[in-house]
This record gives sequence, structure tokens and C-alpha cells, in this order.
Amino acid sequence: ILDERRALWRQHNSLQRTRPLIYVRWLAAWQEAEESRLQCQDPFLREHENFLRQMVFQDSIGDDYVVEPWITQRASFVLPPEGHWGVPYGRIPSAEPGGAWKYDPPLKELADIERLKAPHHVIDEEATARNVSRLQDAVGDLLEVCVDRGPFYQAWTADLSTDLGYLRDIGQFMWDMTDNPAWLHRLMGFLRDGVLRVHGEAEAAGDWRLCNHQNQAMPYALELPDPMANSGPVPRSQLWCFAASQEFAQVGPKMHWEFLLQYQLPILEKFGLVAYGCCEDLTHKIAYLRRIPNLRRIAVTPWADVRRCAAEIGDRYVLSWRPSPANMICLQFDPHYIRRTVREAMDAARGCHVDITLKDVQTLSKGTASLAEWVRIVRGVSDEYA
Repeated sequence: ILDERRALWRQHNSLQRTRPLIYVRWLAAWQEAEESRLQCQDPFLREHENFLRQMVFQDSIGDDYVVEPWITQRASFVLPPEGHWGVPYGRIPSAEPGGAWKYDPPLKELADIERLKAPHHVIDEEATARNVSRLQDAVGDLLEVCVDRGPFYQAWTADLSTDLGYLRDIGQFMWDMTDNPAWLHRLMGFLRDGVLRVHGEAEAAGDWRLCNHQNQAMPYALELPDPMANSGPVPRSQLWCFAASQEFAQVGPKMHWEFLLQYQLPILEKFGLVAYGCCEDLTHKIAYLRRIPNLRRIAVTPWADVRRCAAEIGDRYVLSWRPSPANMICLQFDPHYIRRTVREAMDAARGCHVDITLKDVQTLSKGTASLAEWVRIVRGVSDEYA
């Protein structure tokens, strides 16, 4: 079954026709599952027990997720003690228990940019070996232990957008676009160069491996080698890269290009294939995204205009549709609504290479059994569009 899924993802991500594939990213609601009750007491082992339990449950959902035959131990990194850009990311806690916290950005004044430190790729080999040995002692006779030596600066620590929000505050950097544009360009250039430096150092050290594919789906494609545990070193050109721009959701297309995408581009073009977008509406930005030469997947979120996105995406990229989890499964579970919403989206995206991702499921209105039922309902509609 898993080999069948791998073959489908290879074809789909290589723009060959398949049935629409389904992926449920539900783990935000994991604590509501009876299966999430851990038995290990040791914090290190609890983390891995939690992962194994999640994978066992994920396989029961019946979506097209690929459970790989290994367990991963991340390398330990040597980072600046103040924070991975040399400054701390502060939080102002809520006065109410369980309330929301607020950013306390470290770059409050323009002069604070001088506090930033250029990052480097440095692995704590002793700590890494110690952790790998512990995991191998626990499960190594049953499951291959994959040592992930890929750089710390990947995905959310490499898309520039996320760290910009933490460093400067989202509202403030939007003011900077008009009030302090030269300063903001300097900051974005510093972040870009830092990520490129780290990625290059990791490649020179042979620390990019085939376990480092990232595309917010199943990272298979005919053009790239498959994910693998403990492969030899590979260049970035053989890997998927994922980047997003959530903090730029309310920024217009031209400023998105000027202050973010043109800085992301030198990072992205080093990789084999690129998946772009998470929860942000990219409806009006796809024309700029086409400047990414190795772009392959584009996110179409609950706030996006599916029909307009489909017209822009066509059959040149994968359209990764993400319906609203709140309406689908969190606050209600209405089979008629699910079928109607899926059918409307699939009709709007007819002719595209579509997959369906249910992501950011924060709670489950009908319990964990509803996840498999949701997949069954959606597949009953989406398979008609194979």
C-alpha cells in the first residue's frame, strides 16, 4: 500500500495525471486522541514514543500519507546563545491562564540591526552521537535510526518571512516598507545571506541528505531521488525545498516581490524542486511566483479564490488545495457540507493537478474517528475527478 502511495506521489508531483491525493495534517489535535497517552517517563524517549504513536494512528486514517520505515534523530546544533540570529525572541505572556501571548520583537529600533549575528552550520558531534546511541539502544534492533544532519536553518527558519515577523513584528515591518525601506532591504539581505551561508556550509560538510526533502506533502517526484534514511551526502539540487510567506499575507504582490520573494529566490533556486505557501492567500501573487524557476507546488488556502488560482496555475504546477479545517471537522462535521465544498473546489480546479490537504486541525468536534470518515467522504467525491 505504501509503495502504491509513493508511486502516486511521484507521478502527481511530476505533473502526471493521478486521482487527487489526500493528506491529513491533524496533529495539532493529537492530545485529544486516546492513543496519545505516553508511557515513557524519560523526556528524550517520550518525544520518540510520541512520534511512533502518531505514525501508527496516522496510518489508520486512510489518507495518502507515507509512513517511512525509519525513526529520525535530529543532530544537535551549536547556535548563538542569545537566539539563532544572535538576539532573543521575546514573548509577553497573557494575564489570563491559557491566554494568547504577544510578540516582544528584539529589533525595536533601527540601530538594533547591529546586534544580529551571522549564522553558521556547526553540529555538536558529541551531543549528536549521544542522542543517536540512546535511540539505537531503545529501538535500533527494530527500526532504522536516521541521523538528520541537515542544517538548523530550514523551512520556518529559512523562509525569511517567519523570522522577520519574530525579529521586527509584523505590523512594524509593514510600516518599514514605506517608512524605512532601505533599512528593511538591508535586513532582508542579511537574512538571505545568512541562510545561503549556512546551506552552503552544510553542503560542503556533506550534511544534506535524502531525509531532508521538504514540501509540506509527500516529497516524492520522478525528477529527484526518493527520501531515504542515512543516505550519502547530496547537493541541494537533489532535494525538495519548502518556503512560505504567511507574515506577508496582507502585503500586496509588488511589495511581496520587493521585500520578500526576491530575497527568497537565491535560496530556493539552489534546490531541485520548490513547494511554496502555507496558510497565506496567494491568489494575486502567482504571477510573481512563476519567477521561481524550479517551482512545482503552490498552496491554495481557505481564503484563496480557488477558481482564479486554478486559472493562474493551470497544469504547470501542482495545486495544493487546503479547505478550512474549522468548517470541515473542528467546529462541525456535516457530510453534506464536506461533499458540496469539495465538489465546488474540484469543479473550479478542473484540469489542474490537485491534491487535498486538511491541515491545522486544532480540535475534533466528533472525535478522532471523524478523521477516517472525513477521508472516506472526500475520496468519494474527489475520485470522480481522477
